Amino acid sequence: MARKLKSDKLLFTATLLLVCTSVVMVYSASAVMAAQDWNNPYLFLFKQATWALLGLLIVQLIMRIDYHNYRQPVVIYTALAIVCIALIAVLFGRPVKGANRWLHILGLGVQPSELAKLCVVVFVAALLERRMERIDEPAHALVPIGGVLGVIVGLILVQPDLGTAVSIVTIVAVMIFAAGINYRYVTGLALVALPTLGVLIWTSEYRWKRVAAFMDPWKDPLGDGFQMIQSMIAVSTGGIFGRGLMAGVQKLFYLPEPHNDFIYAVISEELGLVGATVLLACFCVITWRGLRTAMRAPDRFGAFLALGLTTMVAFQAFFNVSVVLGLLPTKGIPLPFVSYGGSSLLINLVGMGILLNVSQHASASRVVTVALQPADA
Repeated sequence: MARKLKSDKLLFTATLLLVCTSVVMVYSASAVMAAQDWNNPYLFLFKQATWALLGLLIVQLIMRIDYHNYRQPVVIYTALAIVCIALIAVLFGRPVKGANRWLHILGLGVQPSELAKLCVVVFVAALLERRMERIDEPAHALVPIGGVLGVIVGLILVQPDLGTAVSIVTIVAVMIFAAGINYRYVTGLALVALPTLGVLIWTSEYRWKRVAAFMDPWKDPLGDGFQMIQSMIAVSTGGIFGRGLMAGVQKLFYLPEPHNDFIYAVISEELGLVGATVLLACFCVITWRGLRTAMRAPDRFGAFLALGLTTMVAFQAFFNVSVVLGLLPTKGIPLPFVSYGGSSLLINLVGMGILLNVSQHASASRVVTVALQPADA
């Protein structure tokens, strides 16, 4: 049995710093808008602070639960069933901005697609642990993974939510690649996935407009290109040290929804290159420590679980920041731990709690080549 270690303090500290930054910057980005629309400048501050406090309490609980409990079939398939039911239920709910992504429970909005990410990571980690030796046999591992992934991603695409669907597919692809899948399958999957993504974009008017705005936002500066232009203006005017906390200009009804997906633009404007770099450094620390945990996990399940959870955070952070900087087309993927929203914050903190528990079981003498090798290697 792996030697017990204390939780990864660097991982926890980086996560805590991001959550604290979220509470402060959500208030800074939303105060003026909340005062005008809801006559309460502290509305989003109170909500985000409540979610943050609840999430940190949950982290303290989750990190004390042995992660091996999650690989029990009854846990995995019950969670997947609940997620599928919730994803179907949202399709009959009240649309928000043209999409059916939210369940309204006791006055709170819950986004089942966020929980789907976590459940898929646990499912794939458990399956790869048992069937990794025959990963290149489609019927043994790839078909079961593809079946579950197809159902969940399909339900998410119907909402529609292409960003979350792409996130889940990317996470699973990284986990399968780490399991040692033959390169011919990787090539085949890419040849199927890329044209499918192209069709999804081409056949959707609003997605195609986003791509066109990305290619040339100045062609329609007051329409489809408005959000990207305002984001780049915010980032470029921040300078080295920024305008100062609460002193940003673009959040004043120029940058749409500044406390959500484009909060990194507000951070760049108000805290400058220094603040934006510190934020990125926190995500780099989480990625580093998460991969380190995966490499030192005492078993395959822990290794795949840590890898999936780390990819979940790293990919979302990379995508969100790239969109804000104008490097990728606009897509509604929040910045983990920082953007406003209870569902995303709670699920990411649950993921960090699980990752911290894996780090407790990690052994300094084991590396990924041990944890991920087939048993007969």
